[in-house]
Amino acid sequence: MSQTDSAAAPSSPDTPPRDADTAALAKGGRTNFFGFILRLIARLPFLYVAGRWYGPEAVGRFAFAVLVIELVAQLATLGLKRGLAEQLSAPGADHRIVVWDGIFVAFLASAFGSLILFFLPELMYPAGGIDSTDRWMAFLVFAIAGAEVALAACAYRFDIGATVRARAIVEPWVISIAAAGFWFVSVRDGLMLSYAAAMVGAFLTALWPMIRHYGGPGVWRPHPAHLIAVARRNAPLAAADAIEWGTRRLDLFILGQFTSPTIYGIYYMAQQVASLPQKLKTSFEPILGPVITRNLAENRLDAVAAQVSQVGFWIIAAQTGVALALGIPGEAVMGLVGPEFVSGTAALAFLLAAEVVAATAVVSEAALVYVARHRNLLISLATLALQAIFSVALILIAKSMGWPPITYAAAVALALMLALGFASVTKAWLLGRLLGTPVNSLRWALVWATAGAAVLGWGATQLPEWAELLIGVPVILGIYAWLIWTRGFGPADRALFKKHPEEAAAD
Repeated sequence: MSQTDSAAAPSSPDTPPRDADTAALAKGGRTNFFGFILRLIARLPFLYVAGRWYGPEAVGRFAFAVLVIELVAQLATLGLKRGLAEQLSAPGADHRIVVWDGIFVAFLASAFGSLILFFLPELMYPAGGIDSTDRWMAFLVFAIAGAEVALAACAYRFDIGATVRARAIVEPWVISIAAAGFWFVSVRDGLMLSYAAAMVGAFLTALWPMIRHYGGPGVWRPHPAHLIAVARRNAPLAAADAIEWGTRRLDLFILGQFTSPTIYGIYYMAQQVASLPQKLKTSFEPILGPVITRNLAENRLDAVAAQVSQVGFWIIAAQTGVALALGIPGEAVMGLVGPEFVSGTAALAFLLAAEVVAATAVVSEAALVYVARHRNLLISLATLALQAIFSVALILIAKSMGWPPITYAAAVALALMLALGFASVTKAWLLGRLLGTPVNSLRWALVWATAGAAVLGWGATQLPEWAELLIGVPVILGIYAWLIWTRGFGPADRALFKKHPEEAAAD
């Protein structure tokens, strides 16, 4: 691990573009980090309402339905979440036609997937008790897939504000407010109805800026041959996206085969809390793809390696701080959702660690999907297989030891952490070999900052629960941030918090 990767590069013709790329990444990261804070604030009321008002069993039923719907929606995007940037970067590409072709392809795939779920609702609700409302939830696939493509198109124009509005304001606030409102209508359907409202709202919020950037369909007509070529070329990307998504849902699926809906609901809530730092990677994901594709088109491989390492460190540093703040007072955090959820604290700790471990794999894959998509796919498949093997093996070990079913939740979380560790090491090594430059996002400052926060955090756990949250969490974040800033951040890192001259002029 290097102390810092921010040493000044020698003057060269490449330097201005690299500075501009760093500024673009930093601006996108700042904008979306603000969105992350908004999303965090808005999402917490939903977790509280779902946990305390609806209870673990209702949360478990809702969680499995969302799992299936989002899997189908992920497949329906056909890899366009990342593949769209590559198509828009092609010489001579008509951007309006490319974007509307993408929306059309995603809707065709969504229609196919939605009909399967509509006529086989048991896939969403294996516990039974299905009514007409449950069936209509299948058509949320259109809204989810459409929003992903629309936001990818906006990201290509460096419009990260569209993602912030859709994902950090509309989606979490609508689901939080609707969950409270629908509770008075139906405890059984309230969570699903609130989810539907949030997904439709996010789609409409994403569609408007896309139309503003690229125009409406106008005289656009489908191009069958081109659409088939798009689907075929994006197949490896679609598979990689589905597998990456699957690694974050396979634990839920496997756990559902061994436990009751109540245990499933407890784990789902732990996963939702742990996914808060996961959202930090999306602070850079929309902007990282376009920057990488442009540098690859210019054959500036060293710039790609530098950007992946830089962004990887930013994400790991931020995720580690949030993970420590949520994980050390884990019992108090889970207790906020509801007393019956405290038993999921061990699962929460492993899930938070898994998010930190996964960061290197995520940023490495952002480049691998363009330079080695098939090998990246094979690594992703191996990761998924390892996760499945580890999960089942650890559950069987816990079962043979006579441990309670709640320990199965910790087992699948540990399996996820181990599998994602394998993916991070392997993908970073492969990308470094292909680019001819090592990709390394780790620095010793992470160790010192983590140690300092852990010591103070342990002291905070000795306080009453209310003080553990109100005093302990800010103290943990404060000491961690100070150590990272003073010992780990160099001039290039601090660009994340400063406006570039061109950016300031534009404002």
